[in-house]
Amino acid sequence: SFRQQGAERLAKTRENPLLKGVALPDLHFTGDPACAAGKKVVVMAPPSFAMRATTKLFAPYLDGDAVLVSVSKGIEAGTSKRMSEIIAEETGRTAAVLCGPSHAEEVGKNIPTGCVAACADISLAEMVQDVFMSNRFRVYASTDVAGVELSAALKNVIALCAGISDGLGCGDNTKALLMTRGLTEIARLGTSLGGPHETIAGHAGLGDQIVTCTSMHSRNRRAGTLIGQGKDAQTAMREVGAVVEGYYAAKSAHELAARQGVEMPICEEAYRVLYEGASPQEAIRKLMGRDKRHEFEDAGWD
Repeated sequence: SFRQQGAERLAKTRENPLLKGVALPDLHFTGDPACAAGKKVVVMAPPSFAMRATTKLFAPYLDGDAVLVSVSKGIEAGTSKRMSEIIAEETGRTAAVLCGPSHAEEVGKNIPTGCVAACADISLAEMVQDVFMSNRFRVYASTDVAGVELSAALKNVIALCAGISDGLGCGDNTKALLMTRGLTEIARLGTSLGGPHETIAGHAGLGDQIVTCTSMHSRNRRAGTLIGQGKDAQTAMREVGAVVEGYYAAKSAHELAARQGVEMPICEEAYRVLYEGASPQEAIRKLMGRDKRHEFEDAGWD
């Protein structure tokens, strides 16, 4: 735990306060980053905004051959760096990422789940695959780190929008429209950065978007619902009571899209609602009033 007090609470209660009813196994809990010394695999799981500071804390204690695995879904504000890029900058080594449709509430109860392990070095991706595979947790290997991380981060923006749609009283048709066109926007950005388009149809793209946009386990969807009901973003996040990654990812998407010259109208409207005070009703009117186009025009799928 980032805080020793939190580690002591976990050791005493054997339960994460955000995962009520999920008993933690007999683990050693600590707030000391020196615990990473001598470990062959180190999983980095802070919120995206804390990844750089957390990695700096752990870097001096990492063994030279330790495999680093990021499970954080986000993009660093200001730099637009992905989590594996931050880890590489702070440690000087390649990190693998593990992402996919995996609500902790269900993984903790051994409900069957699938994810993807990605690393430019396929042997490291396969090593992570071997470490995490079980009869309840299936892992696929990939080399498209950028595509996996972008999909995992930006689907949170679309989930926020899906929640806003729910809060406004829109129906399943609207949510399907947001999810489909949202995937197109993510694919467009991913391919502009050199990633293969297939990733968007996999666990980190389509899979994670389905679960994040439709489940009430999703903090992003819950926060969006509150915003659609009339609350401002800060109030909505306080009521959710945990990190809402889509809020931070919306700003990163805005910056990345501008840098790459990529059109991302849904993410842009999300940015305007979250950061510029635009109303959700106005955002929907703008999106629905866009000029007509062919479905796969500049879609990023080919």
